[in-house]
Order: sequence, then C-alpha cells, then structure tokens
Amino acid sequence: MGMKSVNIPAKAKVTVLQAEVIPAQESLSEMLNRALRAGGFVRRLKQKNPSSIAIALPDGSRPVPVNVLLPGILQQLFHAVPRLEPASVTIILGNGLHPPPDHETIGRMLASNIVRTCNIVTHVAGGARMKDFGTTRRGTPVRINAAFGDADFKMVIGLIEPHQFFGFTGGAKEAVLGCGSVEGILHNHCLICDVPVGFPALEANPMREDLDEAGQMIGIDFAVDVVLDSDGRTVRVLAGKPEAVLEEGAATCQAVYGIGIDRPFDIIVGSIADTAHVAKIPRAMKSLSLLCHGVKPGGKILLLAALQKELGEAVYFDFVCPFVEPNAVGGDFLQFGYAMGALKADLFGGMSVDYNADAFQGFDGGFMNHWHLRAADPSAIMEEWVEDCEGVPEVAVVPRADATYFYPKQRYVNC
Repeated sequence: MGMKSVNIPAKAKVTVLQAEVIPAQESLSEMLNRALRAGGFVRRLKQKNPSSIAIALPDGSRPVPVNVLLPGILQQLFHAVPRLEPASVTIILGNGLHPPPDHETIGRMLASNIVRTCNIVTHVAGGARMKDFGTTRRGTPVRINAAFGDADFKMVIGLIEPHQFFGFTGGAKEAVLGCGSVEGILHNHCLICDVPVGFPALEANPMREDLDEAGQMIGIDFAVDVVLDSDGRTVRVLAGKPEAVLEEGAATCQAVYGIGIDRPFDIIVGSIADTAHVAKIPRAMKSLSLLCHGVKPGGKILLLAALQKELGEAVYFDFVCPFVEPNAVGGDFLQFGYAMGALKADLFGGMSVDYNADAFQGFDGGFMNHWHLRAADPSAIMEEWVEDCEGVPEVAVVPRADATYFYPKQRYVNC
C-alpha cells in the first residue's frame, strides 16, 4: 500500500474534505443494550410470545460486528421468552446473489455455542425453500427464504451506510435482498433505471421504496442496525421497527460520512487508503459514484486506489470489456439479461460519460483501458487539468472516498 504524493499546482484553490471523527462514548455492548431498551425489544417479544424466531444476518463481507451483537441479543431474547428452546431460533446468513460464506467466515461471525444450539441456515437464492408474500406495487415478487418467512418473530441485523443505489443500506435489506429470491432481487435492482441522480437519500428513490414495501409485506418485527465510522468502529447501534431505524440511521450517517457543500467542485482528488479494505474494482466504482455528487458535470475526478489483483465479479469485467466507449455500456445494459455485474457496469458507464475519471494504481495502461479508465501519473494529470481550467479551479481532496458522501448545505440547514 504505502503513500503517494500528489502535486497540485499553486493556481488551484484546494479544500480538504473529511467528515469529523465521532468518538464512541460507550462500549459496543453498552450501545447495544441501550438501543434494545429504547426500541422496546423485550416488551415486543413478551407481547408476541413467539414459538419461533428468525434472525437474518448480512453475509461475511459486511463489517458488521455480529460476533458481539448476536450473543447480546440472544441473551435478552431467551430472558424475555424463557420457554423458547435454542433450536427454535433460526440464524439465517443472508447472501442475496453472492456466494455463500465458507466455514471460516461463519466461524468468525458466530460463536461456537450458537452454532451448536441454534438452527443455522445459509441462504441460497436459487435453491432455498421460499415463502410467497405477494407482489409490490412496482411488480417485484416478494419471495423470502421460508426459514425466515415462517417464523413467528422476524428480526434483521445489519449496517446503515451511504449506498449509490438505495440511498442507504439497512432496515429491511438483510431480509428482502439477503434472504430473497433471484427474481425478486433482480426485479428490484432493475429499478435503478428510475433512480434519480443526486445525493444519497431515502425519499423519492424507487429501489429503496420498493425494498421497504417488501419488508412491510413480510412483516419484519425488529431491526438492529449499526453505523460505523470510516475506520470500521461502531459509533451507534439502533434498534426498533425497520423504517424508524433506517431513518434515524441515515441521519446519523450524515454526521459520520456526510460533508455539506455550497456548490460542486471543478476537480476532485479522492483515495481509497484503508489497508483493511484493499479495493476491488466494484468498490472503486462505489467511490466514484459518491464523488460524482461533488463535482460539476463534465468535471474531473482522480481516484487513487491500491487495487487487488482479484478484481471482484467476473461478469462485471466481462460486461465492460467489449465496449469501446463507456456510453455503449449503458446502452446495452437492459439487453444483457440482467446480472449484478452489469448493473455496476451500467452505473460506471454513465459516470464515465458525464465525468472525466482517471485512476492511479499498479495495473498497466492497456488493462485500464478495458475499464474505460486512463492509468495516469497523479501529479502529471493534476497539472494538465488545472492548467486547462479558466480562472482559479476549485479542487477538493477527499482522503476517504469510499466513506464520504456530499449533500447540499441548504437542504439540511435545519437538521
């Protein structure tokens, strides 16, 4: 990894944009207990007095501290419903369309006593027994893993963070997508075509609204979500009904990840520098999509990322490579026969048309051309861009591009 110096010519006006660090005032266990009390967890359990409980977890790729959260939740659960046997509690690893976690990942997430006593289910979207809950108003079939759908009390544990499609993750997502059917997940994701371009938001977002409607149809009783800082530390735990948790978590994300801006910049220099999250191409694409909201149309984005040789989803690479121009990627998207990699390729194609994006990392230029990116020396490209600007160009430097999002100050003036 290491450091890379970038020289920005003196002609430019440079602003460093980084969200403030919010120190945690309590331990994770204390935050969890406080959140469960505030959300009325024990009261809700006693009112429903369930004979079976299902808890949907994110897959192992999400940095959710399940190994701390789940034991604390189970302790209160069995105290609230003492007649409940551990075998009546089903833990579902919600993988969505991603490959299921291996035994090592499951071992990191779940304590050995949980694995021995509770019912553990790894969701396989294409092969699991499903329960049908109908169809959303936007036509998404709501079919969920029956191990979750049949339970008397349904819970989700997840992460709330800015997302380029849904506005924010969390809420009902771990059940609707993590435990959903192939056709349901793909239909929801095809709504990307109707997602308005703009800052991360929950309102007027058809993908998010469709997901939340599906969650209400399933009847999710309780959600526990965390908000992490850019270094992966938990700064808040939220618990309660999924919709309320999501709304409050999105507001917390503004303080953790959000940076208010008065106007977009001419040039943005961003980096993905966390050694714990060595970037793959899809993660770099997420960073670019977040940076786009802070730069003028037709502006410049320079992303510095130490990329793994393992690039991520093969279908993404296979989808992008045949196209000579990035606008052709979006034009062919719906004809491709929907796939997750194609979704991200379409997003990237649109960004490459609207913005001049370059990236610095260790791959050769020919390889980068396949991604419609130019492998550039950071200082040389900055000198070129700054000199090409009329007047004094405004340049933003974003040290944590994958953990930052912009919002217009006037929209949140009363928050």
